[in-house]
Amino acid sequence: MQKRSLAEILTGAVVLAVAGVFLVYAVTGSGRSLTGGPGITLTARFDRIDGLAAGADVRMAGVKIGQVVSQRIDPTTFLAVLRLRVDAALNLPTDTSAEIQSEGLLGGKYVALVPGGADRFLRDGGEITITASAVSLESLLGRFIFSVTEMNQQRGGDQPAPAPPAAPR
Repeated sequence: MQKRSLAEILTGAVVLAVAGVFLVYAVTGSGRSLTGGPGITLTARFDRIDGLAAGADVRMAGVKIGQVVSQRIDPTTFLAVLRLRVDAALNLPTDTSAEIQSEGLLGGKYVALVPGGADRFLRDGGEITITASAVSLESLLGRFIFSVTEMNQQRGGDQPAPAPPAAPR
C-alpha cells in the first residue's frame, strides 16, 4: 500500500514537471515573457480602440517590438489611454505616430508605430501624441450601404418596376 502511494506521488510530480516545461515553452515561443523585460513605457491616447486588449502586440514595420501593458479611460477627456512597453534599444523619435490596425477582417488588433524624423527621442514615461484610432468595420459598412442606397435613389432606382405586358387573349 505504501509503495503504491509513493508511485502515485512520483507520477503526479513527473506530470506537473512536464506541464511546467510545456508552459515555459509556450510562453517563450509566443514571443511573450514572464517578466516585463528591458523596455520603455510610453502612453498614447486614442478616440477609440475597438477590441484592442492588454497584451496586444506593438509593431513597427510588421515586426513585434513590444506589447500593450494596460488600457484605461481618461475621466476628463474621455479618451482611451494605452500604456505601451517597447524595446529600449529602439530610439523612437518624438514625432513617432501610433495607429490601431487590424490583422484582417476577422483578426485581432495591434498598435503600429511609425517613426518620425525628429532629432529628439522618446524616453521612458514619454507620450506619443500623434495617434490614429481604430476604424470601425460596422460604420464603414453602414456608410457603404447608405451611399449605395443614395446612388440608387439619385438614378431613379426607387421607381416602381414596369408592369409585365398583358398576356394575349
